[in-house]
Amino acid sequence: MPVLDAFGDPPPRDAIEAAAEALAGGEIVGVPTDTVYGLAADPFRKGAADRLFRVKGRPRAVELPVLVADRDQAFELCRAVPPAAVRLVERYWPGPLTLVLPRRPGLGADLGEDEATVGVRCPAHPVPLALCRLAGPIATTSANRHGEPPMGSAQELHEALGAEVAVVLDAGPCRGVPSTVVDCTGQELRILRLGGVPEADVLAAAG
Repeated sequence: MPVLDAFGDPPPRDAIEAAAEALAGGEIVGVPTDTVYGLAADPFRKGAADRLFRVKGRPRAVELPVLVADRDQAFELCRAVPPAAVRLVERYWPGPLTLVLPRRPGLGADLGEDEATVGVRCPAHPVPLALCRLAGPIATTSANRHGEPPMGSAQELHEALGAEVAVVLDAGPCRGVPSTVVDCTGQELRILRLGGVPEADVLAAAG
């Protein structure tokens, strides 16, 4: 498993292309984000999500969130995006905010057992943004075994999961606060997890 230099903004094109090629082949890729390192797969490739669930040790009942390059890429996965969610996107993307939205019927992405919703986030980090622009939306989960602490460096990921991962993109330490997760599918917003955006700020921005 190669560990590729992905420092810089924009990151090296050859590193992003190598990761995109691995994703297209149904492989798992290690990526830095604005929070922690993550494991990524192309949810539209048959068997890729199954591999990601297996490597993570994550039950399929725990849905995989999706990283996107921008709001347009996110909203293509959804239907009937509520105005409050649009306001949150405008205020906090790119950044540590994941929104759970109604999933577009017939999407064809394997993210787990729930086919009614999709969790989307646009990260404030040049590497996943460049990868999503090239490869499309990517299913992600923090780089660790399910229930264990997340990894904050490419070296940690390489040592723990190297045999399971095709490529790791190294952009230095990533030890940020996890994203806040907001369910926008009901009549009222629900905070599912507190993280980088405080609850009061979420509610104020959503109106």
